This record gives sequence, structure tokens and C-alpha cells, in this order.
Amino acid sequence: MRLANKVSIITGAAQGIGQATALKFAREGAKVVVCDMNQAGVDNVVEQIREAGGEAIGFAVDVTKKDTIAAMVQGTMAKYGRIDTLINNAGIVMDSTLKKMTEAQFDKVIDVNLKGVYNCTKAVVDIMLEQKSGAIVNASSVVGLFGNFGQTNYAAAKFGVIGMAKTWTRELGRKGIRVNSVCPGFIATPILKDMPADVIKSMEDRVPMGRLGKPEEIANTFAFLASDEASYINGAVIEVTGGLTL
Repeated sequence: MRLANKVSIITGAAQGIGQATALKFAREGAKVVVCDMNQAGVDNVVEQIREAGGEAIGFAVDVTKKDTIAAMVQGTMAKYGRIDTLINNAGIVMDSTLKKMTEAQFDKVIDVNLKGVYNCTKAVVDIMLEQKSGAIVNASSVVGLFGNFGQTNYAAAKFGVIGMAKTWTRELGRKGIRVNSVCPGFIATPILKDMPADVIKSMEDRVPMGRLGKPEEIANTFAFLASDEASYINGAVIEVTGGLTL
């Protein structure tokens, strides 16, 4: 119960890593605020948490639309009166080589994966400053460390969220707010369901541990960073890749 009574907002929480994180936080005692564009997915995760004896509320949130973020923050404060954790997990991919990438593809990924992190953090920072406490974790990627073929937009966003986290660390650290970044490697999420088996096999072969990561393994890292056990971890960039980057 390392997150007992902490009010934790998780974006992109309807599936994959976000869903695993919401369930993990609930098991650790957090009051979970489940956020995603997919209302049915939000309702499903909230129901799972409550059925397991946890506490959760849910909101349909588009991280590119400040009014939906504001409604979520207002609802969270009305219900719980504080915000202890923000997990900036929402993200999309729209891959293409530089030659073929459209401006719309570039802008959409930047809006969700980079500007969305800014929007959500901006919406909660004054609350955390008033509390003199808080933990913010940005979901970056191994692509945010080394780039990747066909992912100009995604790499730019994932490099960017690390830069923002390091900047916020400098600005907010003396005020009781910690900010860190997590870089997942190849993780077995629904985003891989349409990939050919041979491509997934090649991904596994590149990892020294010989397998893809599990969403729960990222969730465990988020939970640790949100907890008081990580009280002196600030401005860190933590790879959860199975050794992929060696």
C-alpha cells in the first residue's frame, strides 16, 4: 500500500500501459483518476478497480482540449480535495518516413504526446505548489533516447517530454514537487496487435532478455516513482527496456 490515499491522475488509462498503471495504483491504495478519450474504456477500468475493492473516478479527457482537462481537475478536487500524482501517459503513433510524413501527421502526434503533457501538467501544477508536494511522471520512450526510423514526430515528442521533465525538476524541486521520466522499450500492448508475427519476433530478438516487456512492468516503475520510496529521485530518466539500449 505504498500509495495509500494518494490521489493519482493517469492519462491514457483505458488500455495498455495506462490501464495496467491504474490497476496497480489502486492495488497500492491510491485514489485513482482514470482519464482517456475512450469513455467506455474509462468506465471499464473504473469498474475493475471498484470491483477489486479500490477507489476510482473516471473522466473522458482529450489532452489536446484544455476544457476537458479542466473539467477533470475540477471534478477531482471536488471529490478528493487534492492531487498527489500525475502520470502523463496518453500518447499516439502516426508513423511515416520524413519524406512521406504529412504536416497533419506531425502536428497530431506533437499535439497529443508533447503539448498534451504540457497541458495536463499546467492544469495541476498550481494545486501541487499550494500543497508543497506532488509527483509528476512523463512517459517517454526508448525512441526518446535514440530516435527511430519512421518516427520523426514521435521521437521529437518523446525527446521533448524528457526535456520538459528536466526543466520542471529545476523549477519545482525546491517546492516539494518531483518530476521524472520513464522510457519503455518494446512492450506487449494492444498497439502491437496488428504487427506481423515475424516483426514481433525480430523485436524480441533485439532484447537481451529475449522477450517483450509487460505493461505491468512499466506500471510498477510508475508506482515506485510516485511513492515516497522514491523521495530523492528527481529529474531521472529511467529505462525499462530489458537491456534493449545496450
